Amino acid sequence: MPHSRRYPSSERGRRGSHRERYRSRKHRRRRRTPSFSSSSERERSRYRTRSRSRSRDRADRRGGGGGGGGGGGRRRESNYQRSRSYDNRSVEHRLYERRYYDDHRLDYSWGRERERERERERERCLAEAYYTHSDLPPPPPPPRCYDYRDSGEGGDSFERRSSRRQQKRRRRRTRTRTRTYSPSSSARSDSRTRASAVKDDEEGHLVYRPGDVLQERYEIVNTLGEGTFGRVVQCIDHRRGGSRIALKIIKNVEKYKEAARLEINVLEKINEKDPENKNLCVRMFDWFDYHGHMCISFELLALSTFDFLKENNYLPYSIGQVRHMAFQICLAVKFLHDNKLTHTDLKPENILFVNSDYSITYNAEKKRDERTVKSTAVRVVDFGSATFDHEHHSTIVSTRHYRAPEVILELGWSQPCDVWSIGCILFEYYVGYTLFQTHDNREHLAMMERIQGPIPSRMIRKTRKQKYFYRGRLDWDENSSAGRYVKENCKPLRRYLLSEVEEHHQLFDLLEAMLEYEPSRRITLSASLRHPFFSPLRESEHTASSSSRDISR
Repeated sequence: MPHSRRYPSSERGRRGSHRERYRSRKHRRRRRTPSFSSSSERERSRYRTRSRSRSRDRADRRGGGGGGGGGGGRRRESNYQRSRSYDNRSVEHRLYERRYYDDHRLDYSWGRERERERERERERCLAEAYYTHSDLPPPPPPPRCYDYRDSGEGGDSFERRSSRRQQKRRRRRTRTRTRTYSPSSSARSDSRTRASAVKDDEEGHLVYRPGDVLQERYEIVNTLGEGTFGRVVQCIDHRRGGSRIALKIIKNVEKYKEAARLEINVLEKINEKDPENKNLCVRMFDWFDYHGHMCISFELLALSTFDFLKENNYLPYSIGQVRHMAFQICLAVKFLHDNKLTHTDLKPENILFVNSDYSITYNAEKKRDERTVKSTAVRVVDFGSATFDHEHHSTIVSTRHYRAPEVILELGWSQPCDVWSIGCILFEYYVGYTLFQTHDNREHLAMMERIQGPIPSRMIRKTRKQKYFYRGRLDWDENSSAGRYVKENCKPLRRYLLSEVEEHHQLFDLLEAMLEYEPSRRITLSASLRHPFFSPLRESEHTASSSSRDISR
């Protein structure tokens, strides 16, 4: 075999392996197609090509140019050894060549860098002269540091890097000196920064932090409350002299945004009809769209009547406090009804104290502190579900515990459903817990019958919800677990009286009129305000008005 005659067995194995042949071919192919990243690489490749051709010529001369087997093998072997020795020599040559080329390039760049530095120095001096007070002399230029590049001594790489760092620091100082600030420009840049970083959480709430400023006006202080619609935060209004306001931030969800637009429409009508805010509805100051979140600013109020009741261990309000709050609620909702509006979502959470400061007394019998609110002035809030008479009336309105029977039976509703809700609210103020504690329509109707008597047959015949009735009566099993629960927790209305004093009976007489089944027979709010239960308030108002007339005289 030709290979056995040309090479020893050990060398034949090494030279004949597929892997080594592939590597040598790959090595030669890589050398044939060099990629030049710079002029220095191009020069080095030319040098390699010339030296390779010379080595081949020398090998050919030594081999005598013969094409025989032995001579060809020796020629290839010597060429292989020479190429390896060339690589060893070329490393030193490459290092020398790169050093020479880099020094030449640095010398060229140093000159350009000096020119740029002088130009920046001139610009800095001009900027300092412009932004410095004209009466003061311009600051002296910084002392010029000794640089090896100016002396022509070269210097090392560390000195070059440190000088570049100094140049960067000078540039930063120049920028900070020449930048001007004003409150408006900083606020604008701050708002732009926050606007670019506006984020929502998974539920659609706006992500914010105390100190964030919205619309360059509202500075967030803290969170006041949260609901299905969004959150209410306390803000400092910088355009109202730094006064505190409540900002309602709606979720970035289309159905809540649409409800917020309807609420804004209602609040604008209220402001238009009651510019002096005499009718005890919450006052809207402003509204805006903040990156998909409808925001409404209101006057800042205190705790809701429900939150105060909860924090006071559900201790009921006194009869005098119930009277005053009931009178204000009836007055505010009557104003809505007179303007062809129905609130549809009246509940203790939507009746807020103007000031919820309280005094504390110790109850020795129950061994606990009891709070008494100092002022019972309240406002009606949350007009997100308020509906005009001419607008579409959705089938189900109101929160479950304050929902009127005509709403449950889907008989249609109007202003009287608000009166039913007020009756439930006043009962809760009086006893400290809800009248209808349930989450089921059938059970709710059973509670109504237990408290107010049988549902009128006319309403039963008219309703589409016949599944709740059987042979003209409520389909209800009093012996079931739900029936026993209703029997144990509900009783006729008058049996909830806490005292036999006349004013307590007057309150329950008003509650019976408000909790009338038939909407057409239910008492109106105009008649409610004339009820004997409110006589002490009317007398005090008459006395106050007469005294004010005497003072004016």
